[in-house]
Amino acid sequence: MYRTKTCGELNIENIKEHVELAGWIQKIRDLGGMTFIDLRDEFGITQIVVNDEELKKFVKELHTESCIHIEGEVVERASKNPHMKTGDIEVVAEKIEVLGKCKNVLPFEINTDQEVREDLRLEYRFLDLRNEKLHNNILLRSKILKTIRDKMDELEFTEIQTPILANSSPEGARDYLVPSRLNPGEFYALPQAPQQFKQLLMVSGFNKYYQIAPCFRDEDPRADRAPGEFYQLDFEMSFATQEDVFKVIEEVVPYTFEKFTDWKVDKGPFVRIPYKEAMEKYGIDKPDLRNPLIIQDVTEVFKSSDFNAFKNKTIKAIIVPNGAEQGRKFFDKMGEFATTEEVGAKGLAWTKLDNEGNVQGGIAKFITDEIKEKLEKDFGLEKNASIFFIADEFEKAQKIAGLVRIELGKRLDLIEKGVYKFCFIVDFPMYELSDEGTIDFSHNPFSMPQGGIEALENKNPLDILAYQYDLVCNGYEMASGAVRNHDPEIMVKAFEIAGYSEEDVKNRFGALYNAFQYGTPPHAGAAPGIDRMIMLIADSQNIREVIAFPKNKRARDLLMRAPSVVTEQQLKDVHIKLDLDKK
Repeated sequence: MYRTKTCGELNIENIKEHVELAGWIQKIRDLGGMTFIDLRDEFGITQIVVNDEELKKFVKELHTESCIHIEGEVVERASKNPHMKTGDIEVVAEKIEVLGKCKNVLPFEINTDQEVREDLRLEYRFLDLRNEKLHNNILLRSKILKTIRDKMDELEFTEIQTPILANSSPEGARDYLVPSRLNPGEFYALPQAPQQFKQLLMVSGFNKYYQIAPCFRDEDPRADRAPGEFYQLDFEMSFATQEDVFKVIEEVVPYTFEKFTDWKVDKGPFVRIPYKEAMEKYGIDKPDLRNPLIIQDVTEVFKSSDFNAFKNKTIKAIIVPNGAEQGRKFFDKMGEFATTEEVGAKGLAWTKLDNEGNVQGGIAKFITDEIKEKLEKDFGLEKNASIFFIADEFEKAQKIAGLVRIELGKRLDLIEKGVYKFCFIVDFPMYELSDEGTIDFSHNPFSMPQGGIEALENKNPLDILAYQYDLVCNGYEMASGAVRNHDPEIMVKAFEIAGYSEEDVKNRFGALYNAFQYGTPPHAGAAPGIDRMIMLIADSQNIREVIAFPKNKRARDLLMRAPSVVTEQQLKDVHIKLDLDKK
């Protein structure tokens, strides 16, 4: 045994005990007469006092982050540290043993405020994970997963694992393909989600299924999306409606958040916002409800305006109460933001009302008394407010206005603090136009269309809504789900509208198509994102900070050096020949 106590559990009651500790040297302080070591393990830090001359010589040869074992007696500290759990005591070293040497020069300092390049941190992730905050994030992850499992068990869900080697499926992202050695020329795909398997489990007669499921999608990374792989709480229920799924989410999610945060957490039932309303009021389908600003359509107000930039355009407006207090520089900076490539606006018009209600600045000369009166009466423009205008074609105006709303909330510090606000976005369109102008699924292709077969046969595809829904928290999509399409006739027709023949459906989704011929119960489910949930609870701005071994922004694992080149023999084994452009 290397330790009888951990570095975080010793206190005044342990005085005069002989203990053994093991951990990493966080700091060495040589004060001449005596030497101090801050010894760290996962549970805390204990100060070690070295008085013995031989031991002091030994310690001089040690480097920080070396792993050591010490034996000694617990004594009361003369100078106590109220900021440490073990600040009332210290251990007088009688024996010190090196368990693992550390190089003299570290790639970066651990447990300091020093900024370190992320690629260097990821390359030496085993050192980075010794950082207290990051280390605690991973411990938090473990506790959250256990809490979720316990809650799902309490709700009588059955945990079932589904295959990782699966079939390729058009579910919104590129597949990761795995060549088959035993079946030349054929490929598995890593599952983008356990979608088909969980529906097959419902056909199999299981009542409630769940798993903490790995999902694999070849997507570009973002701060809130891990590249390559991520985890979700995947669950499905037989004989369930949309409301049944909402009740489970409203039970599990607030319970989990409340257990690990002192922030205010919304309780169910959560606000439900139709997709169309979300786009109109917030310009985005994952609105941050902590931001009080809303977008309003003022196109009709400016129909007879002489302002050329508004002619034949959709005009969106964002009114900022007390926004007139901002100086000209603020409005100019917002204009610069709106015209960045990321946002894509041609410009950002604005004006404001002073304390007397006079229109000032920006496009004030185009705000006639009639326009001003309409803005005040119908849209809530008040004294000392500013108003921003976005003019463009309809969908682009919505998108730009949504980004401007978010930025205004940040720059004006309008975001409510210390709270988690949830909402369901419902009534998503079943279909959308692709970049090529063809009809495509806008969400999950296995969703039930509202109106069933009649809607598919008689309505414009772009007007058909689906029983699809997202859970949104503080501006992040945190879960996605749907009432599933369990009728083979409706399934075939839905895919036909998106350009797939019945033969395509049989070939691509043969298991589901076949299973649906044998008495399929109605079923529904959702999949809250585990990584994103933990990121929110940990109040982190980067999802990589809650994943033990994440990939970088180029989807590379810098620690394990993946992806990497493999040998010719490995390629031959799976019947693959590379044809790389050598330019």
